Amino acid sequence: MNGGVIMNLWKDFETWKEECCWVDLTRPLSPATPHWDGFPEMIIKDLYDYAEDGFQAKILEICTQFGTHVDPPSHFHQGTETLDCYTPEQMVMPLCVIDITDKIKDSVDYGLTVEDVKAWEAENGTIPAGAFVALRSDWSKRTTADELDNKDAEGHKHYPGWDVNTVKFLVEERNIASIGHETTDTDPAYTQDELGYAAEEYILSTHRFQIEVMYNLSQVPATGSLIFCGFPKLLGMPGSPARCYALCPKK
Repeated sequence: MNGGVIMNLWKDFETWKEECCWVDLTRPLSPATPHWDGFPEMIIKDLYDYAEDGFQAKILEICTQFGTHVDPPSHFHQGTETLDCYTPEQMVMPLCVIDITDKIKDSVDYGLTVEDVKAWEAENGTIPAGAFVALRSDWSKRTTADELDNKDAEGHKHYPGWDVNTVKFLVEERNIASIGHETTDTDPAYTQDELGYAAEEYILSTHRFQIEVMYNLSQVPATGSLIFCGFPKLLGMPGSPARCYALCPKK
């Protein structure tokens, strides 16, 4: 029985390689990686080197929320889930991508609405329970922290995000598993002075994790893909750089 299951998985994998493509949803990680301006820079130090020691090892000093990263509930809510609480099956999900690139052509200060979600569903079908819903803004095509912040002359940031009521709809009416986005924050920058981090606080309060600073969502179809969210099993940690990728049907 077990041997048959293994062989079926191997055959399925061969089919995936023939009929699917893999899309890396993760920014390259280095001290140059753009990140939220409240976090310190990444530092790399030599520990061992080939010339003196015959091998190489480094010491990394890095914030838990640096680059493409995972936010578990404990990032905002004390006593809730940390990285080590998630099982492997919770890290693989159906992937739905909602594209707002047309919405932000006139103003990047846009928050995804419930009406946007329902319009997406009218075209693509109802978002399934347990899905990962990603917000495509093409913000990942911006290469520097200044471009991600998109500050005006007065120093105010401008970038799109999730309206808190939309996140509530996705959780309470669709029972999604997680959300993700290409920006450094869940909430649109323009709402943060008035509402704070309302959408982020809400999604993390529901015992769900999220992925921020995602990459290459423009290469993923609206439906039909799987997302794999990989991150270290760090005991008690409120976040970590993540490695996420999508398995997609070939167009």
